[in-house]
Amino acid sequence: MSKILIPLPATGFDPTETAVPWKVLSDRGHEILFTSPDGVIASADPIMVTGKGLGPLKYILRADANGRAAYQAMMASEAFANPLTYRQAAEADHDALVLPGGHDKCVKPYLESEIIQQIAARDLAAGKPVGAICHGVLVLARAKTKDGKPLLYGRKVTSLINRLETTGYQLTRLWMGDYYRTYPEITTEDEVRQSLASDDDFDAGPGGNKRDSLDALHHGFTVRDGNLLTARWPGDAHLWSVEMDKMLRGN
Repeated sequence: MSKILIPLPATGFDPTETAVPWKVLSDRGHEILFTSPDGVIASADPIMVTGKGLGPLKYILRADANGRAAYQAMMASEAFANPLTYRQAAEADHDALVLPGGHDKCVKPYLESEIIQQIAARDLAAGKPVGAICHGVLVLARAKTKDGKPLLYGRKVTSLINRLETTGYQLTRLWMGDYYRTYPEITTEDEVRQSLASDDDFDAGPGGNKRDSLDALHHGFTVRDGNLLTARWPGDAHLWSVEMDKMLRGN
């Protein structure tokens, strides 16, 4: 089976967007390689795991039961306990790249890492399957091709959409400030759109806020463009993972 590289920030990654792909792809026989900036075991955004601080919105905004169960299992795995450094990852043999997201501001070093952006550009150019979800699409939006063009120029994608980002912010801003705005000056969707050849290349997907599961993949949404697969939020994670598996199998 395939060897899949999953870069993470030192802290603050989204538990569902990381652990669900780990579980789905591992269960289907693929090998996962994690990488963190200094090779230290990464930690998820605790608010998304426990819901602490979200008040009455805890059961709506935190990771759901599927995401939390996958996260607990992932933390106990040998792969998660032995991450590569980013520099080691740049030289590591792998067949595919998965870029999870997370909105805690601690994810910025990951989203802004030139090493991870270079890995993504190299993998996409080589025809390897590359998947990104939510804020993870920003890694691709900031990466450049060898001739200096935006990596996503000419590609069709989705990412965390404005409706979801601003809803989380508006619901919690009175007591959590800009927690849901990783970059207060610009939304994820707006930055991704700036890297595209046409505004029409961004697909926000259908409405609704239901999260998917392996038993309800129809609630998820992804955009595939050749060897690139993107999704919007934790509610798309199961479908995104299943579609990544199909890509790895040549479908």
